[in-house]
Amino acid sequence: MKRAVRFLGVGRSRPLPVLALALTLVAGGFAAWAGQDWYRAAHDEQAAYAAQRDAALSAGEQAVQNLNTLDHRELKRGLDLWESSTTGELHEQLASERDEFTARMKEAKTVSTARVLSGAVTELDDRAGRARVLVALRVTVEAADGAKSDKDSRMLGELTRTDGRWKLSALGQAPVGGTSTG
Repeated sequence: MKRAVRFLGVGRSRPLPVLALALTLVAGGFAAWAGQDWYRAAHDEQAAYAAQRDAALSAGEQAVQNLNTLDHRELKRGLDLWESSTTGELHEQLASERDEFTARMKEAKTVSTARVLSGAVTELDDRAGRARVLVALRVTVEAADGAKSDKDSRMLGELTRTDGRWKLSALGQAPVGGTSTG
């Protein structure tokens, strides 16, 4: 009588290696798709423009806050911060009037503290390195006698990119309300 020879594994499927191969192929395809998507996003001009807009807004808000905050007890530090936040004619004006302003602040003995409520970039020319911002802020002024008063205001600022940083080159009060047409 002849014995039947049985070969192990012949005719049987091996589900685990097939499943592992399928998962590896799916994971590799997903990684390639995600990498390509990431590369496109990283080299997107709109993303770079948005980053510059955000940087200009952040710098503009901080500079406007800096120029509306001053403590008579720390004048040198406060005025140095003013000058480091500005460039161009605004910087030159602040530097040239520093001594007069210091004398007035020492006499008034006030402390002003600004807090940004909101801000927006109204114009941005990334190539020219110029931007305009509108910043709403609340300024609290404490007089020498301890009396405090709050004032909300809107400021228009012009920014210039200098050495890779945005700095205020002009600052003024934004008009409030509508304008009449005659």
